[in-house]
Amino acid sequence: MDQLEQLEAQSIYILREAYRSFKQLVMLWSIGKDSTVLLWLARKAFFGHVPIPLMHIDTSFKVPAMIEYRDRFALQWKLNMIVGQNEVALKNKQTFPDGNATRIECCQALKSEALKHTLSGEWPRWILNHDTGNYDRVEGGEAFTGVIVGARADEEGSRSKERYFSPRDQHNEWDVGDQPPELWNQFKTDFAPGTHVRIHPLLDWTELNIWEYIERENIPIIDLYFDKGEGKRYRSLGCQTCTSSVCSSSSSVTAIIEELQSGKFSNIAERSGREQDKEDGGGLESLRKGGYM
Repeated sequence: MDQLEQLEAQSIYILREAYRSFKQLVMLWSIGKDSTVLLWLARKAFFGHVPIPLMHIDTSFKVPAMIEYRDRFALQWKLNMIVGQNEVALKNKQTFPDGNATRIECCQALKSEALKHTLSGEWPRWILNHDTGNYDRVEGGEAFTGVIVGARADEEGSRSKERYFSPRDQHNEWDVGDQPPELWNQFKTDFAPGTHVRIHPLLDWTELNIWEYIERENIPIIDLYFDKGEGKRYRSLGCQTCTSSVCSSSSSVTAIIEELQSGKFSNIAERSGREQDKEDGGGLESLRKGGYM
């Protein structure tokens, strides 16, 4: 087995362990390359069918192409798609784009709080209706306690402190110093009632691994990652008000791989275009402790 085959096998094993161990399981889909690779792996793990519901937290400030891409593939791949949102913060314009919150406060409200209350079932969920192609508003619902996330250890400092199976308390808060050891593929999946567990099948993948796998599997990635003749593309996707493009003429997966292999971005953080990271002192640990993805 080569490196990609080993990473694929490990990730599929983690996905199947999660499905075996957690009844109330959901997978987050941010529409970015990592979580889309994770979704592809889930399709392989379960033979073309994804038995785990997908959840997207919609801040309402995403690039419109991301929402179009989400809905197109949710219908095509017959995904059980759930969307959550912080309606109150948006209605009251308590956001950074409206000038009434810092970037960090905005992320806490539109992402962390929305995720926490959508997972618990306290806030409404929008469920994709495959017959109409629209989303039906549903009040409440079963609480999810196992959450599969496409985080990678090399992407950002706080993520390197994660485990494959990383417990949170009942409020989704993360105690970085209280994480179970994971040795020789022995994973703790039995946690006390009320514990929320984040599951990270891509933890050992690198940015280069992700793109090499996309090329090998011919995964249909959103085209925001590619240059369209302006010498710019996105390297990491988020809200359009807080995400900047990078200078790059790569217009294909092969070109991105060559760019990464050349070392062009070796001293530039993958999330360097995400402005909230800079406001948080160069890292996301404070946000992640409070439940951020």
